[in-house]
Amino acid sequence: MSYQSPISDPYAYLNIVKNPDGSITRDLTNFRCVPATPDPSPLNPVVSKDVSVNGSKSTWMRLYLPDGVSSEKLPLVVYYHGGGFILCSVDLQVFDDFCSVMARDLNVIVASPSYRLAPEHRLPAAYDDGVEALEWIRNSDDEWIKSHADFSNVFLMGTSAGGNLAYNVGLRSADSVVDLIPLQIRGLILHHPFFGGEERCGSEIKLVNDQVCPPVVTDVFWDLCLPVGVDRDHEYSNPTVADGSEKLGRLRWKVLVSGGDGDPMIDRQRDVAKLMKKKGVEVVERFTDGDVHGAEIFDPSKRNTLFVSIRNFISSSSAV
Repeated sequence: MSYQSPISDPYAYLNIVKNPDGSITRDLTNFRCVPATPDPSPLNPVVSKDVSVNGSKSTWMRLYLPDGVSSEKLPLVVYYHGGGFILCSVDLQVFDDFCSVMARDLNVIVASPSYRLAPEHRLPAAYDDGVEALEWIRNSDDEWIKSHADFSNVFLMGTSAGGNLAYNVGLRSADSVVDLIPLQIRGLILHHPFFGGEERCGSEIKLVNDQVCPPVVTDVFWDLCLPVGVDRDHEYSNPTVADGSEKLGRLRWKVLVSGGDGDPMIDRQRDVAKLMKKKGVEVVERFTDGDVHGAEIFDPSKRNTLFVSIRNFISSSSAV
C-alpha cells in the first residue's frame, strides 16, 4: 500500500475490484515478490527455500535458516504475513526481507506459511491453513527442520492479519483436539495485530484520517474476510467478546503484543492485552510512540528495537 492523502475510495486505495460472484480482482503490480535464496553467499547470511504444504489448496511455506548453523537446535518462529486476509503473500519482498533479517538477528529458524485469501476463502479458512502448517512441521522430514528446529521452543508470530491469525491458531492449538506433540508452543508474538469491532474505538475516531490503514480500509478487510452474515463483533475480529484467552492462561503461554500509537487499532490491541492479563496470561506489552500500522515491516530502521524485544521474549519464554 502507498502513502496517500486520506482515503475516499478504499477499494481504489487497495487496488482491488469486487466482482459480481463475490471474488475480487487484485492489481499486484505494486507488490514485488522475490524468490527464495537457497545458496549461501557473503551477502546472504540467511538461506531460504520453499516447500509445499498442501497441494490441493496450493498452500506452501518459506523456511529461513541462518547460514553456518551446524548441529545446533534453534527456536522455531512460525510467522504469518499480513494483508487484511485478502492481500499479500509469503514471498512479498517486505515480508521476505523481514523474516530473513529476523532469522539472522535472533538466530532462529523462521517458517512462514501461506494461507488461502478471502473473500474467495473466508475465515476460518486462514486459521485452518495456519494449523495445518503446524501439523506439516510436526510431521516433516525436511532436513532443515529435522536437524535444526527445536520443537520444544516454538513461537507463533504474525503481523497485522498475521497477528490475528497467530492468536487464533494459538487458540486452536491450545484445544486438546489438535495434537501437535512434540511441538511445544511457548508463546505468541502479536505484531500490530489486526483486531476490530462494530463500534469505533477511541483511536479509530482519533485517527480516522490515518494515511496508512484507516478504519474505512479495515472495514473493507472485515467485510471481505469475515463469514457471510456476521459483523465486526464476531470473535474472529473482536476477541474481547469471546473467552478464548482463558485457554492461553491455562497453558501458561506468554504473549508479546507490539503496536504503535499511530495505528488506529492500538486501542483494540491494548484491550486484547488487558483481557488476556485478566484471564491469567503473562503479557509483555510493547507500544511505541508515533509508529504507524506495520511500521517495522516498511521501515527497516525500526526493526532493531523490535528484534531486541522479541529476543528477550524468546529467551524468557524458552524451555530451560
